[in-house]
Amino acid sequence: MRKLCITLASAAAILGGASAASAQSGTINPADWAAYKSRFIDEGGRVIDDANAHISHSEGQGYGLLLSYLADNRADFDLIWSFTRTEFMLRDDGLAVWKWDPSATPHVTDANNASDGDILIAYALALAGKAWARNDLTSAATSIARATGKISVVENQGRSLLLPGAKGFSADERSDGPIVNLSYWVFEAFPVLAELAPETDWAGLSDEGTQLIVSARLGPKKLPPDWLSLKTRPKPATGFAAEFSYNAIRIPLYLLRAGSRDAALLEPFRAAMTNSGATIDIATGDPRDTLSDAGYRIIPALISCVLEGEKLPIDTKTFAPTLYYPSTLQLLGLSFAAEKHPECLS
Repeated sequence: MRKLCITLASAAAILGGASAASAQSGTINPADWAAYKSRFIDEGGRVIDDANAHISHSEGQGYGLLLSYLADNRADFDLIWSFTRTEFMLRDDGLAVWKWDPSATPHVTDANNASDGDILIAYALALAGKAWARNDLTSAATSIARATGKISVVENQGRSLLLPGAKGFSADERSDGPIVNLSYWVFEAFPVLAELAPETDWAGLSDEGTQLIVSARLGPKKLPPDWLSLKTRPKPATGFAAEFSYNAIRIPLYLLRAGSRDAALLEPFRAAMTNSGATIDIATGDPRDTLSDAGYRIIPALISCVLEGEKLPIDTKTFAPTLYYPSTLQLLGLSFAAEKHPECLS
């Protein structure tokens, strides 16, 4: 498959290059972190998805680790890592199980991995290991990064792809496979993982991700669906809602955090998320869910700040936890603004 040009610039340039500085600790307000922790993290270090039957998942544990690092709270980081290590790092291939249910016995109800959770966990461990001179964290990050590259990063028709899980998404397992989820590309993590596991082409994976964001712009709103079939031309995967929804809304946030300033790449997301809603039917472009939580609205606001210098709306700058997912996105957005664009917060 021929790769598309993105405004005549390489993906590396769009994302700030492999030498872009990693996220820095101390960029989340301690009071904001305390509010997040009191709402979503129990005393054992379990990150609770309160909009999803209070389960925990590897994504949430990874976010918890990343946010506690960004808040420079080492005790909380260790608490979350302890729970993650003992309750999630149970697979024999070095990856994390993805689903942990407090109401079930045993608690692990799906032992497949989720590659975004693996990446977030490895990335947070790597950042903390380097910043805090913790070889134990760096070693754990290296093991997960190597396993992710070996198992979840695959070559298909000349493309480097990130499978969402080790089972169930490949061309051999699905008639419309391979299936990918572009919100699993945590672009800012790839240069860090490349240092730990150079045997995997993380730069190529990043490049393919940005190319796919463009080639998967579907429907009247020109948006990628959450779940994408790449058997032939990109199209919504069978068996999943053909929507730009709560997975894909992370894509522009990840692009921004990785250093993207490309208006052509970011503008379709801003237009859709500002005017249409959080959940958009790909075929019709019609909105379904409204984009009301500050954790969602901060994403198009950040695009406007980065591209045009607009200040963030007051309510997006004020953190008051609502639900796990939008609250997580809001803290990631505020951390990004504090580190890279403090003028957005003034």
